[in-house]
Amino acid sequence: MAAQLLADMGAQVIKVESRERLDGLRLGRPMVGEDAAGGDRGLWPELQPVFHSINRNKLGVTLNLKTAEGVDLARSLIARSDVVMNNFSPGVLGRLGLDYPELRRLRPDIILVSMPAVGDSGPLRDILAYAPIIQALSGLMSVVGYQRDEPLVGELQSPWSDAVASIHAALATLAALRHRNRTGRGQMVEVAQLEATASMLGEAFLDHQMNGTERMPQGNFDSEFAPHNNYPCDGDDKWVAIAVKTEEEWRGFCRTLGEPEWTRDRRFADRAARLGNTEDLDGYVSQWTRGLSAQEVTEKLQGNQVAAMPVMNIEDQFLDPHLQHRQAYAQVDHPHVGAEWVYGMPWLLSETPGSVRTPAPLLGEHNEYVFHQLLGVPLDEMERLQERQVIY
Repeated sequence: MAAQLLADMGAQVIKVESRERLDGLRLGRPMVGEDAAGGDRGLWPELQPVFHSINRNKLGVTLNLKTAEGVDLARSLIARSDVVMNNFSPGVLGRLGLDYPELRRLRPDIILVSMPAVGDSGPLRDILAYAPIIQALSGLMSVVGYQRDEPLVGELQSPWSDAVASIHAALATLAALRHRNRTGRGQMVEVAQLEATASMLGEAFLDHQMNGTERMPQGNFDSEFAPHNNYPCDGDDKWVAIAVKTEEEWRGFCRTLGEPEWTRDRRFADRAARLGNTEDLDGYVSQWTRGLSAQEVTEKLQGNQVAAMPVMNIEDQFLDPHLQHRQAYAQVDHPHVGAEWVYGMPWLLSETPGSVRTPAPLLGEHNEYVFHQLLGVPLDEMERLQERQVIY
């Protein structure tokens, strides 16, 4: 994803992979048609939608780094590149003969960006970790969940920390390029996924350091907003999010409801009182929202300057007029899937907007361009390397 963000903004990104050990996302369920097991027509590695989203705009080559000739070709490619980005465990690049000192020999101003799970040093450097492990180790999982319900083990399974580390790494790469352009010096950049994730928990860390407080799961409770929750609405599994902070917003909220008697109860007299009685407050709010659709609640509250919005499912998001106008989704034409939607640009810049231009590469799709046209490997030599499973 880090390289995808750079590719979206115009960088030429070459993804190096191999049939010797396929990218794990290529092995996921295709989700194409109803026959997921037998309907891939022998194209399973080309049909995974998550792979398509995070590898759009990239070139793709197959190179077996378990062979000496494959490593030599990687060296030739690195010598022509500005940045080498990897997600290997600590020590892997060194064992391949591609550590930072060697890369500097190939190109003195090279930038190496590494994204180990917990860092290249320290007592945990060699642990095997995926996103859920990082989220547990960082402390993130300890603050996710509901206050009164029994916590669920592994309740945060989405790979949120992957995205966080990717954004950190993309920005760090741009900073390193800017530094090189100003000074002529490259550098090695390490973005530990654990540290990137922990950096997002600043309030919890400071609360412990300054107040001795151990943050616990708090559901939708917020220390400054009340009411602040998702409330049930008319319909099957329909909800609306409401957030009230200031006294002015509270008065607008009360006006919207028609000033019912309970809003004048001393339990809700001011923000401090409301924060101390959130369970009772949520009960009253839910009684009101249950009789209305989420859109009706939203329109009524927004009309009185109160923050509210329907809780969207995936279909709602995709069809939402605002998100469509903002081009939150982009369509690409994949050679084996056809027209396909992927997530769009995460930011909009006026002078350098970026775009989704090409679909994710097929396995080895750009071998001839990269190895023959870019690196000058003769076609007959390429054929020999393919037979020896070097370009593989």
